Amino acid sequence: MGELVFVGMGLNDELGISLKGLELASKADLVVCEHYTSLMPRLSLESLERRIRKPIRLLSRKDLEDCVDESVLEEARRKTVVLLVPGDPMIATTHISVRIRAEKQGIRTRIVHGASIVTAVMGLSGLQNYKFGKSVTVPFPEGEVVSPVPYEVIAENRAKGLHTLVLLDVRADSGRYMKVGDALTILRSLESARGLGVVAGDTLVVGVARAGSDDSTVRAGSVTEVMSVDFGGPPHVLVFPGRLHFVEAEALEVLCGAGKHALMGYVE
Repeated sequence: MGELVFVGMGLNDELGISLKGLELASKADLVVCEHYTSLMPRLSLESLERRIRKPIRLLSRKDLEDCVDESVLEEARRKTVVLLVPGDPMIATTHISVRIRAEKQGIRTRIVHGASIVTAVMGLSGLQNYKFGKSVTVPFPEGEVVSPVPYEVIAENRAKGLHTLVLLDVRADSGRYMKVGDALTILRSLESARGLGVVAGDTLVVGVARAGSDDSTVRAGSVTEVMSVDFGGPPHVLVFPGRLHFVEAEALEVLCGAGKHALMGYVE
């Protein structure tokens, strides 16, 4: 009787995997890995293979989404298969779908959680987790078409006084990773079209780059100020704060470099 174990690798590199995840991978019959749902900039599969003392099969998006019955699930029917996933395994809807399909076919599944960008951003910024609303992703434009959904979600959360975690598009197959400046340019174009004052030049925003690494960058300020910051390499994310508790405001000032002028009008 086989099983499929989803193991989160955490953020940045292979050292983010838990001891439990490392032990299960070392005992598994087969270890597979995907890193298209998020970028781990310093991940070394070779180093991880040495730690678990076995080879790791790298999966493409097609392997996992289109041919999972013929690849991963087929193996998991009779073997213990560990699927290594960036961050926390169940943040990406792709992995939830795979788990459901496995359980429906009678394949046992388990989850070993890992550090996630969702919680890392809260820790780095000092914003309180219970004050976040719906999160959203800014996708790369398709030709001339720009999705209005991120703008609308930020507006919806802002009206409720809630913070918005804004994930940025990843196209790993083509090596494209959206950066803070690109996302803000897209959102500013939507602001020009919609005019609701959701992403104005003086709107407070937090930019985060390479969470979990020793060279992570976190900066808060107005949209205009943050657009001028060089955040370096990906992955990048944004947070649009809603109403701030005074401790949150102090955290943005002390931990993220926000000026007092940028915080005006946000503190409860």
